[in-house]
Amino acid sequence: MTNWAARLLARAIDRRLKEHGLSSGHLPVFFALGDGKAMTQKALAAAAAIEQPTMAATLSRMERDGLVRRAPDPKDKRSALVSLTPAALARVPAVRAAVDAVNRQALSGLSEAERDAYLAMLARMVAALENA
Repeated sequence: MTNWAARLLARAIDRRLKEHGLSSGHLPVFFALGDGKAMTQKALAAAAAIEQPTMAATLSRMERDGLVRRAPDPKDKRSALVSLTPAALARVPAVRAAVDAVNRQALSGLSEAERDAYLAMLARMVAALENA
């Protein structure tokens, strides 16, 4: 059921993001860099709990599409810092609005107490899986 719900959520978010030329696959990068900061690819992959090859492919597509840029890391000449481009930063409010709208829709059938309990249980599940 969790996997099914996740797929349905991703599809709903994809429908809302399509008009902005984005997809749910872009979300980890948008959420990590949406405040204008820069991170290494390794740090992005860790923050998003995504394997390095998947993050590399995502960033390559996003760079091709003008959504991210890479700059040399002044602290480590072997790596680059990734940041959202100004055009991508302008889309951050639309991304957040789309995700918020889908989350509200998904949780609309639950009472406030049920929503709080559900989100608390999900947080505990995530923590248990991250610690495994």
